[in-house]
Amino acid sequence: MKKLRWGILSTSKFALNKIVPAMQHCQYAEITAIASRDKARASEAAAINGIAKSYGSYQDLLDDSEIDVIYNPMPNHLHVPWSVKALHAGKHVLCEKPIGLSTTEAQQLLDESKRHPDLKVMEAFMYRHHPQWQRTRELVQDGAIGRLCTIQSFFSYVNLDAENIRNRADIGGGGGIMDIGCYSISLSRFIFDAEPVRVMGIAEIDPGFKVDRIASAILDFGNGTSTFTCGTQVVPYQRVNIFGTDGRIELEIPFNAPPDQPSRIWRQREGRIDEIVFPVCDQYTIQGDLFSEAIMNDTPVPTPLEDAVANMKVIDAVFQSVKTGAWA
Repeated sequence: MKKLRWGILSTSKFALNKIVPAMQHCQYAEITAIASRDKARASEAAAINGIAKSYGSYQDLLDDSEIDVIYNPMPNHLHVPWSVKALHAGKHVLCEKPIGLSTTEAQQLLDESKRHPDLKVMEAFMYRHHPQWQRTRELVQDGAIGRLCTIQSFFSYVNLDAENIRNRADIGGGGGIMDIGCYSISLSRFIFDAEPVRVMGIAEIDPGFKVDRIASAILDFGNGTSTFTCGTQVVPYQRVNIFGTDGRIELEIPFNAPPDQPSRIWRQREGRIDEIVFPVCDQYTIQGDLFSEAIMNDTPVPTPLEDAVANMKVIDAVFQSVKTGAWA
């Protein structure tokens, strides 16, 4: 069975700890190269993870004619520039979320992708591909909880490392809204299958890091709302509740679904709570295979790049509201 050859731009901990192990189980993809600005670091990562090739520069990886697909897990401010370079090198691109630093940047990548219609580009919101979210969306659309009214989500962890890119305001894209609040925004649009008409946001800024360490927002969809809180200096927790006129769906581990144990959601209706259990799976493996299949079969990717631009518009609006104290 044919497998597409993937290359990874950077030796980030996330890529090495999450993506590489997951994609080693893909049916249609294999990671065959990895690059770093430090050749020794790339060589070490390749040796430890059984990756055939390593490069001491990102461009060298892009210049490898044997690589079909690029995975871009670089810091947020490098998402669009290096994804564009990958397209220029004739590579398909799976780029980490958020797709860029602003709607303008995201639109630049979309415009560039349209100049390369033979290449696929997708934002890596892996949670959407997990069976628990596919089933949840199906239940909502089928009216299992009546009319969708509101969504509540919470996502937090603790990160006090001044050198971590998520706490670096100087390179852009730091803070909780960009890192994890983007999930709550994405899932809200995914479940409502619509775009919010206005948003209201509030945030607490870390006095040293100068990035948001806890933020909350309301998304008004016209026929319903979504509220979320995210924090990077709050006890680790995550949960999503979806409320309708006749029922409710709760996702236990909505974002970092474990790859080594079953996932579960609960559906409440008419005073009864039913548990729905999903077999063990890795959402990163699923994402890699779905993107690879779209390339191999020349079919639309699961999440079009237009969705990434739309998500970025909402993120921008939340920041605007935080700044002005008014609806945006």
